[in-house]
Amino acid sequence: MVAQERGATPERLQDLLQRFPAADANRDGTLTEAEAATYAAQRRARKSAKGADASGVLVPPPTDLDIAYGSHARNTLDFWRAKSDAPTPVVVYIHGGGFVTGDKSGIRRDAFVHDCLAAGVSFAAINYRYLAPDAPLQEVLRDCARGVQFIRSKAAEWNIDKARIAAYGGSAGAGTSLWLAFHDDLADPESADPVRRESTRLTCVGSNQGQFSYDFLKWRDVFGADAIERFGGRYRDPRNYGLATVEEQNSAEGQKIRADCDMLGLVTKDDPPVFINSTLPTLALENTNHFLHHPKHSYLVYQRLRELGVPVVATIPAMKIAPPKDGPANLREFMFSHLDVKDSGTRAQ
Repeated sequence: MVAQERGATPERLQDLLQRFPAADANRDGTLTEAEAATYAAQRRARKSAKGADASGVLVPPPTDLDIAYGSHARNTLDFWRAKSDAPTPVVVYIHGGGFVTGDKSGIRRDAFVHDCLAAGVSFAAINYRYLAPDAPLQEVLRDCARGVQFIRSKAAEWNIDKARIAAYGGSAGAGTSLWLAFHDDLADPESADPVRRESTRLTCVGSNQGQFSYDFLKWRDVFGADAIERFGGRYRDPRNYGLATVEEQNSAEGQKIRADCDMLGLVTKDDPPVFINSTLPTLALENTNHFLHHPKHSYLVYQRLRELGVPVVATIPAMKIAPPKDGPANLREFMFSHLDVKDSGTRAQ
C-alpha cells in the first residue's frame, strides 16, 4: 500500500479503499489520508515482523513488464507466466480510479496474484487511457477489451489457454470487467490487425464495488436528482462520451453511445458467471464514495443476472446477500472453479 503520502486525491483514496477495505478504521465508507497512512504503517510492521520485504511485496516481479498492447503510452500490461507444461488460464486485473487515476502496479502487493501462480494460473494487469478529450469512455472501455485480445494473441508465446480467460477489478475496474462480460464479442475476423481478430469474451468475472451502468443518466433513476447534484461531479459531464453538450448527449447518437456503455442493458442470458462483492455496510448516501460504490449498484446487477439465469454469487451485506453455503465463498474459489483449476491451498500471508 503506497498511498500513505500526503496529498492523495479523493480518487486515489477511493481506489485504495476498494483494495484495502480494512483500512477504513471507523467503517464509515470513506478512507481518509490519516487512515491510509496508519494502515500502511501497520502493514509494514506486520511484514517486518514476519521477515518479509518492508515494501510489502507479496509476489514476484512480472515475467513481462510494461508490454504495449496498443498505441497510447498507457496501453500497457504486466504479465506473470505460471509454471505449467499445459496451456494456462489467465486472470486479468483491471485497476480502479474513476477512469482518471490508478495504475496496474498496485496489484503487485495483492496475495491473489500469488494464489493464481501457485495454482498454475497466469496473471495479467492492464493500464488504460484516462478520460480525456481524445479518450471518451467508450474508447477507454475498448482499451481494456484490446488488452484481453492482445493477451489471447500471445497464446502460443505465453502458454495460454484462450478458452479460459477471466477478469476482475475494483470500482472502475469492476465496472469495466462487467462491461467486457456483457458486451457482444468485439472480435473482427476480417481485420488486418491480428489482435483485433481475437475474442473479447470471458469465462467469468469479478466485480468489487462496481457500478451497474456507465450510462450515467440512469443513475438519476436509482439515486435521485439530489444525489446527482451533490455527488455526481464529473460524471454528469457529456464530455465523458466525447460530446460537447447535454443536447448531444440526449440525441440519437448520444443515446447509442450511452447504451453501448450500459452494462445492465447489455446483459443477456448467455453471459459468463459473475462474482459480486460490495462491502459498504449500510445503504447510507452521505458522500461521493457512498454514491460511486453504493450497494444498490451491485444489487441491480445481481438482481438482473438472477432474472436472466446467469450464474452469480454475491456478497452484499447491506442487502443481507451472501454466498450459498455449498458454493464458492470468495473470488478466488469462484474463479478457480469456473476456470477449472484446483486450488493449491498455498496462500500468501
